[in-house]
Parts: sequence; C-alpha cells; structure tokens
Amino acid sequence: MKGKFITFEGCEGVGKSTQVRFLKEYMTNMDQKCIFLREPGGTDISEDIRKIILDTKNVGMTNECETLLYCAARAQLIKQVILPSLEQGISVICDRFIDSTFAYQGVARGLGAEYVEQLNDLACNGVKPDITIFLDLSPDEAFARKGGADKNDRLEQENLEFHKKVYEGYKLAAKRNPKRIVCIDASGDKFATQAKIKTVLREGGYIK
Repeated sequence: MKGKFITFEGCEGVGKSTQVRFLKEYMTNMDQKCIFLREPGGTDISEDIRKIILDTKNVGMTNECETLLYCAARAQLIKQVILPSLEQGISVICDRFIDSTFAYQGVARGLGAEYVEQLNDLACNGVKPDITIFLDLSPDEAFARKGGADKNDRLEQENLEFHKKVYEGYKLAAKRNPKRIVCIDASGDKFATQAKIKTVLREGGYIK
C-alpha cells in the first residue's frame, strides 16, 4: 500500500512548524509509518540550496534564479526521499511544497502561474500531494502573532505588500485546486487548529 503525501502551506508566521510538530507527535504515538520534511531541504543537497535562497546577502538574486533553485531542491528531495518513501508505504508530511512556489514566485514575484506550474511539473515528475492543508491567516495577523519577520530570512524580510500578494496567491491556488487544498482557519488557539487538522485528515483516511 502506497504512503500518503500530505503538505502544509501558509504565509510566514501562521504556525506551520507548530502544527507539523503536533502532527508528528500524534502519528508517532499512533505508530504510523511516516517521515517529516521541509522545503527547501530534506537532503544534504537541498539544504545547501536552502541556505543560498534564504541568505540575506543574496539580495541580487533574480526571481527566475530563485524559482529554479526552489525547483532544483524539490527535484532532489522527490527522487531521493519522497518517492522511495511513498513506494515503501511510508507517509510523507512536508512543510511547504508546490503551492509555495505558486504563491511566492508565480503570484507575488509576478512570474505567472503557467511558468511556475511548468517548472513544478518538471521537478515533481508526476508526484503530487494527496492533500494540502492551507493554514489560512493573513500576513498582518501572522506577523503580529509571530512578533515580526526573521532578520536571517531573505524571504521574510520582504515588505508587507509582498506578503499580502503571497496570501492572494495561496487563495488563488486553493480556488484552482479545491479537491486537494483544504483551508483551515488558523486565527484561533493552536490546539483548536490542530483539532481541525486531525479531523480533516482522519475523515479523509490520511491518518488513523
């Protein structure tokens, strides 16, 4: 039996890492075979690419270069970790995936949906999430809750208008993929948000 591929998406500061950690604890306690990854990252090569992308020194990076680097890291992760795991019946939970590229580079950077989707198709080689949890919270609320942007993250250092475009990009992605992307209101307590996520994943047969 093939493993389930679950991805988490959302703007900066919405609580993705916390929700992924909660889910990891739950699935471990339930003795479900799974691995947890982040994008970009998950392999030595992909983590090296991540450092280049997020390094605040690389302010001159073009939008096209940024997008290709994300897709390169993704291609490595899929072939080296995601696909072999799914084929062995191991579920994969990933913090960010193709919808981040659509929202950040396709919409906020203005490269367009078609450009990004073509690159994603090349990088993914037919691998797509079974379900995507989009933590729905506006950038204003998210940064207020987080306490501001990370000074060591080039993407987080973008202005609020950029992050509002990212949010619009996620909303568009959800509209284009209503069967795969589930919007979860993340404005409340983190435990309440986790309960909503578990309900959706259980009812869909993605977790026990």
